[in-house]
Amino acid sequence: MTQKSSDAFRTISEVAEHLDIPPHVLRFWETKFTTLRPLKRSGGRRYYRPDDVALLERIRDLLYKEGFTIKGAQKHISNRQGGGPGGGPGAGIGMSGQVPAGDRLSEALESLNVARKSLTALRGKLRG
Repeated sequence: MTQKSSDAFRTISEVAEHLDIPPHVLRFWETKFTTLRPLKRSGGRRYYRPDDVALLERIRDLLYKEGFTIKGAQKHISNRQGGGPGGGPGAGIGMSGQVPAGDRLSEALESLNVARKSLTALRGKLRG
């Protein structure tokens, strides 16, 4: 990220670059994680607070490094913030130790849609 004060607000472009994630994925995560609420100014321009950036880093790590599904990450984050039980790597997983098949399928479809959008955007840049 650019050299700003540690408590400065960041644009979606700055956060996307910092996290190495496309901006449309950050916007998608806003719809899935209700605790993620960037400040929106005129024209809908997003400004992320330092706490928002920290939450996005945690979401990225849960999804990409620890292998959580979106639903599993949602439950993990809500348990951690709400002081609920769990909070470990198995949070959001049923008693059997597995995520229900319907959840896995919907998560896989969402991941494929995000990947398709990323590839379409990349193809447009390469052609453009």
